Amino acid sequence: MMSFRRNRITRPIFHWAKKAMPGLSQTEREALNAGEVWWDAELFSGNPDWAKLHAVAAPTLTPEERQFLDGPCLTLCTMLDDWAINHTDGDLPPAVWQFMREHRFFGMVIPKDHGGLGFSAFAHSEVIRRLSLVSLPAAVTVMVPNSLGPGELLHLFGTEDQKNHWLPRLADGRDLPAFGLTSDEAGSDAASMVDRGIVCRGEWQGNQVLGIRLNWSKRYITLAPVCTLLGLAFKLEDPDGLLGNDPAPGITCALVPTDLPGVDIGRRHIPAGTMFQNGPTTGTDVFIPVENIIGGPDYAGKGWMMLMSALAAGRGVSLPSLACAATTMAVHSSAAYARIREQFNLPIARFEGIQEPLARLAANAYAVESARFLTCAGLDEGRALAVISALMKYSATDYMRASIDDAMDIHAGKAVIDGPMNHLSPLYRAVPIGITVEGANIVTRSLMVFGQGAIRAHPHLLDEILALEEGQEDAALTAFDTHFWRHVGHSLRTAGRSLGRALTGAFLAPAPPGAGQAAPFYRELSRWSAAYALTADLAFLTVGGGLKRMEMLSGRMADILSELYITSAVLKRWHDAGQPREEFDLVAYIARRSFARISGLLDAVIANFPSRTAAVVLRALTLPRSVGRAPSDALARHCAALATEPGPVRDRLSADLTGPGQHPAIAALNDAYARTIATDALRKRLRDLALSPAAALDAGLLTPDEKAELDALAQAVGKVIAVDDFSTDEIARMYPGTRRMPETKEAAE
Repeated sequence: MMSFRRNRITRPIFHWAKKAMPGLSQTEREALNAGEVWWDAELFSGNPDWAKLHAVAAPTLTPEERQFLDGPCLTLCTMLDDWAINHTDGDLPPAVWQFMREHRFFGMVIPKDHGGLGFSAFAHSEVIRRLSLVSLPAAVTVMVPNSLGPGELLHLFGTEDQKNHWLPRLADGRDLPAFGLTSDEAGSDAASMVDRGIVCRGEWQGNQVLGIRLNWSKRYITLAPVCTLLGLAFKLEDPDGLLGNDPAPGITCALVPTDLPGVDIGRRHIPAGTMFQNGPTTGTDVFIPVENIIGGPDYAGKGWMMLMSALAAGRGVSLPSLACAATTMAVHSSAAYARIREQFNLPIARFEGIQEPLARLAANAYAVESARFLTCAGLDEGRALAVISALMKYSATDYMRASIDDAMDIHAGKAVIDGPMNHLSPLYRAVPIGITVEGANIVTRSLMVFGQGAIRAHPHLLDEILALEEGQEDAALTAFDTHFWRHVGHSLRTAGRSLGRALTGAFLAPAPPGAGQAAPFYRELSRWSAAYALTADLAFLTVGGGLKRMEMLSGRMADILSELYITSAVLKRWHDAGQPREEFDLVAYIARRSFARISGLLDAVIANFPSRTAAVVLRALTLPRSVGRAPSDALARHCAALATEPGPVRDRLSADLTGPGQHPAIAALNDAYARTIATDALRKRLRDLALSPAAALDAGLLTPDEKAELDALAQAVGKVIAVDDFSTDEIARMYPGTRRMPETKEAAE
């Protein structure tokens, strides 16, 4: 029977699939092998096991990590003047650079036995988040050496000699690293870089050795202008076979000390007016020994795999931490500003036009923080979360963009006028930086998340593709027969789940024990997971390798996966926190918003499905339009109130924005908000009396102390709503080319 199925049924399908299914390029194969699947695989399964999600330990800080955050990290925050860094100095002060070196901020991910701090991914994330609340140049300066760079690559792949020599020097700042990846012509297509290294013999420290002659031109390289050790990605060629039999080993990563002849650094880019050190670097006939290949000569040509592994830190930790800081800053400041700023004798927080974006801001901050917690938990289990890290990078920075836009709208003119007391303008300028670096969001969303995720996280697809690429046809057919029919069984079960859950409003879908009020949300996520898995199956069945070119469809599928992941992270965070009742409405807002988005995205996928027959089947089995509405206006009003009024939800949304070491604008805002809340009853009494504070004092209806409280409030609010201005001399110092206008008519003549 098995032989009949294999030869008569499977064989024709096997030959069709060899033509239709996407083959794997070498770079795609290396990217897939570089990471692993985790909760993304559960979501792709169509039937996520919620017990597995709840079993993931919530991330925590060790006493040593907590001490670092409350000590050196807080002290560093107090040393930072973001306006001066960006507008007058153009760099971090020398004292800040020295403090970072002394306290090993550049060695957070380097193990203790090599001189680093050996921090967890969560502690690393917390440091970046806290610095981002005060100064983005400082945050980025710390971020880069702890993500994609020589330190991470040496830790993962370096030889013992390389680790013993370089890691202690990187940890204590004796050497400052940068990593040269982006070529002038290649952009996001790193595999097309034109930077070259030729294996040859040359002189090194007075001896003739086997080495590499390098020529490169890189740009957008953070820390390049000041680095002493450049990690370099280039295409290695070995025309004379000095390393082996392969004349073109391919992308390789090596260490290049920047004091070598031919290395050019020092010129700077200005990334959207944010003055962290970033610039181009070129190299002309730079010679290094082959021992400078990270990992040694055995790792020649393995650079792409190494880069994909190391990128998980930058994508999964650093940029989501910056986005988390931005969304937190946006909701904290906007809610406080809306509470103290009055128009038409009412706080603007009372206007529904303000409550609508405030609800979004609260939801975005809670969602990004939840996803950051879950991702750090996975990374701290030692997982290389390639797909989730890419998803987190593009999703978190998109949330950041949406939140900063909403915050700018609420602050209005206050946010437009630049100056030392504008805390939003630096974040607004930084949004395109986060969107672009570590893989532009357009590319990450449309090519990577679903493209890699569907292959890597699907329970059977990768096995089928590998079977199709097996060189010996009989063995390939046997393997394909096994995996294909398992896939068929999986697809039939998924189709049944999708239809059953859609018809019953997810009533039959599973929810974990003890889910409480959130049980319907778990069931609804299970419903959409089944619909997503079925859609992915039919996409590969009907489109095959052509799916790579259908980037709009892939982008929508990536967005659905993002919604599934982030909403499940929100449910886990609420569960881990003990299911606090006061946070439930915010969880409900996020869940209902997510389900409405998934419904719309799936409807758009089906409407644009290339096979109309498959589209009809999908629409019948998934019922994408049978979903509840987006969050109600009443729920939005309540979520806005949770952000604007004192309480545990506002405290949680405002993490680390109410203590010392704040941006001066946030410190002033916190003071005005506290005074506003403290005088609510007093101001209501005056409104009821229809008297000014002075008149009430004269009438004996207000004590001098109460009048002093109101005067202090007025002064504090005035400080917050004021905007910066500058004299012509100050403008001339900031912009030396500015033409000074004559002060009098006579001077003009």
